[in-house]
Amino acid sequence: MNKLKTYYKNAKEELFKVIFPIKEQIRSAYLSVFIVVTVISLFLALIDAVMSLSLSSIMN
Repeated sequence: MNKLKTYYKNAKEELFKVIFPIKEQIRSAYLSVFIVVTVISLFLALIDAVMSLSLSSIMN
């Protein structure tokens, strides 16, 4: 039982050390991820279209 109390005490102390992000940091991180995912998906769509066109021209 003593180990459980010690574990709980240490976990509580560690949680007080955590610095949670503020709303502006969350918003900027979300925007960055959104932009990167959008750019990568557009790039992959472009590559897919180019490869599809080139393959269809080779097949015909």
